[in-house]
Amino acid sequence: MAKTEERAVWQARVAAYRGSGQTVAAWCRTQGIKPHQMYYWIKRLNASAPPSASKPAQWLPLVVEDQEASNTDKGLLVRVGPAVIEVPAGFDPELLTAVVRVLKTSC
Repeated sequence: MAKTEERAVWQARVAAYRGSGQTVAAWCRTQGIKPHQMYYWIKRLNASAPPSASKPAQWLPLVVEDQEASNTDKGLLVRVGPAVIEVPAGFDPELLTAVVRVLKTSC
């Protein structure tokens, strides 16, 4: 059997297996085919399939916020060990320094 004929036979077998709803082992048992041969051909045919034959890409919408506006309104988060401190815009730096010192000694 020529390579192109063999490939066509296995393409038909793989298509029949996929359409059967059975497991590889069950389908191969009824067809008199060794399961390792089926796995080999499934892998080989999938590897040689053109990318366009696979599922088409699904694009997701992306919403981009104005970075400058969102950063100035929120302030920042400071993590010290397991503690998380939310620091708003216009905070007192001395107070934050004191709180971080306390957390560092207690964590």
